[in-house]
Order: sequence, then structure tokens, then C-alpha cells
Amino acid sequence: MKATLTAAARTLVSPSMRYEIRHLASKVRELLARACFWRWEVARFRLQQESPYEIVYIGRRQQREMAKLLIAGKGPGSAAIIDSASATAAAKHVVVVSEMPSAGALSVPHYLSAVVPLGRSLEDITARYDSELRRSIRKHRPLYQMRLARSDDEIAMADRDLLRPYASARQGIHAAQFPSAEVFRIAKGVGRLDLITLGDEVIGCHLGCEVVRGGKRYWSTLRFGYCQAVFSDARRLREVNSITTFMALEWALEQGFDYYDIGLCLARPDDGLLKWKRRRGGDIDALGNHAYLFVRLPRTGTAKFLWDTPMFAVEGDKLTLHLGLPEGPSDDEVASRYQEMVFGGLHKIYCYGGSRAGESFLENLRQRYANLQSPPTLERVMCN
Repeated sequence: MKATLTAAARTLVSPSMRYEIRHLASKVRELLARACFWRWEVARFRLQQESPYEIVYIGRRQQREMAKLLIAGKGPGSAAIIDSASATAAAKHVVVVSEMPSAGALSVPHYLSAVVPLGRSLEDITARYDSELRRSIRKHRPLYQMRLARSDDEIAMADRDLLRPYASARQGIHAAQFPSAEVFRIAKGVGRLDLITLGDEVIGCHLGCEVVRGGKRYWSTLRFGYCQAVFSDARRLREVNSITTFMALEWALEQGFDYYDIGLCLARPDDGLLKWKRRRGGDIDALGNHAYLFVRLPRTGTAKFLWDTPMFAVEGDKLTLHLGLPEGPSDDEVASRYQEMVFGGLHKIYCYGGSRAGESFLENLRQRYANLQSPPTLERVMCN
């Protein structure tokens, strides 16, 4: 009787409504977890010993690493983060990163998705790729195949030998592994698990599911997985990763989806994975994110801070980008710094600096965004 009622309830709730309910439930869980103030701490750190900026973190201890990731990323610069609890006098400017929202603070999401609009030909989609990527896909695509993992043994193998090792190799201590039971649930029910083969050899896999939001169907990548022979060879990983993404895109297009979600990335404009997905036609989207940190910019030195650490933020349900244009860098240096910071899906770009900073860059930025269907507005923020 209970199962019958559950099935009947599902038929009365649209897929879009189910997505909204799940998203709301995730946000409520996150809000309740943040409300445990007795688990909060105040920690201080700087990106480098000589940095004039001190980061004051206020929030749960387990979220401190996320704050460091959003400020410094996962690259070599993250290794230069130092605890400044005993050397606060050396810092001239304070940046407050908190789990508590406050007036004037930027609402910075933890993650963003890279979403490719479909509803057009494959040729139109790949026209946004650079020539080298298109050439690589034409050369290597015929060598690979994708097939559904049907048996429990195949799903268990993919979980054990592909998904878990690749996540650990790529993210290290930050790897968020899917529980094996969840992999089976997705593969056998709400989504699918595809094996990537080169000849007769299984070298990777793709775990994905359908999401319906606002009446639109998204095919969403949850995880890629690869064998050690692939992920330990940087050149081979680039090739296989590109082809796996391309095959998932092909499949989503064939199945009539409205969008292909390449998956979540750390919400940093400088993040290498986000740039990788942008080059494959992904527009940034808050799909899948439900957690935020709130960043209060320094009162002085704002432009230089955002030059070093550009930031995404959310206003309502709109995504914004915050860039610094400090005095000093030449026009060529500014153009080089922000060469890859053209993202589809933005509502507004804020440029912080003096009255004459980066004039030629702003005009160039307008031109680079002009070919988008909905280009963002640009707003100057005067600061020192």
C-alpha cells in the first residue's frame, strides 16, 4: 500500500518540481549545519609570507579548507598558504571569509557547473572549440567506443578500478568519493554508467544522470573514471578525457536533451578545470551548488586583491564576476591576465579600480562578450 502511494505521489510531482524539492532540501540541510555555531572557529591565514592581505575565516572548522581553496585554488600557490595567527601585524589589509552572510559581502558559491546548450547541430557546438581541439577529436574519436555497463560485476569493477582511483589521483585529500551503493543506485536506476573502451580494453567510464530544471532536460556528468595507465600519463589523459566528454555530449544530443552539464568545478575563475570545460562550450551555471561562503573585500587594496584572486558571486539567482584593475599593470599585462576569463552564463561583470585603470581592456572585454546571445553588463567600481 505504501509503495503504491509513493508511486502515485511521484506521478503527481513533475520532474522539475522534484529537482526543486531536492535542491531546497539540500539548502536547508546546509543552513542547519551552518547554524551549529559551537562548531565554528576564527582562523587567520595569508597566501604568502609577504602578502599584505590577511584572510580571517569565521565558520565551521571542516569548511576552512574550502575557504582556502576558493581563495588560493588547488595549484602551486595553495602550498604557499601560511597560518598567520602569530604574525597578524605584517598584514595591512583584512579579507573576511565567513559562513555568516552580512551586508556588502559577496555570496561566493562553492561550486559551479559548466553547461553546454544543445538543441543545435554537433557542428554548431564544436564551432566554439579551438582548431587544435577539433583536430584532436577528429583524429581520435574513431578509436574509442562507449557502451552501457549492464552487469553488477562491470559496475563494481568501474567503481573499484576506475572511479575511485581517478578521484584520488586527481583530488588527493580533497577527493569526495561516491559511496559504492550510490554508484549502483545511479547505474541501475536514476542514471547510467557507461564504459569507455579502446579496442577490447576498458580504459574509463562515465557516470551520469538526468536532471530536469525549469522544464528543461539536462544530461549531467557526475563522475569520470579512468585506469591508472591513463591518468598517470598527462598526454594520454588529455586525449581520453576530451573524447569521453565529447561522447557524452554526442549521447545527450542524440537523446534530445536541452543541455549537457559537464559537471561541477570549484567556483574560481582561475580554476584550470573550469577553463578546460569552458573551452568545450560550457557556460557557467549554479546548477548543483547549494553552499556559499561570504567574502567581505578589504577596505583598501581591493583592486589588487581581486587582480590576484578574481571571484564569482551570486546576486539573487544571477552569476557575477568580480575583477581587479589596479594601477601599475600595462594594457598588455591586463589583457594577458584575463585572457581566459570570458564565460557564458554571466549576468554582470564588476571591474574594481581607479578612474582610468584598464580603459582599453574594458572595451576589449565588451567586444569579446558581444557575440554571446546574452552578454553581461559591465559595471565599474571605483576603489583604491
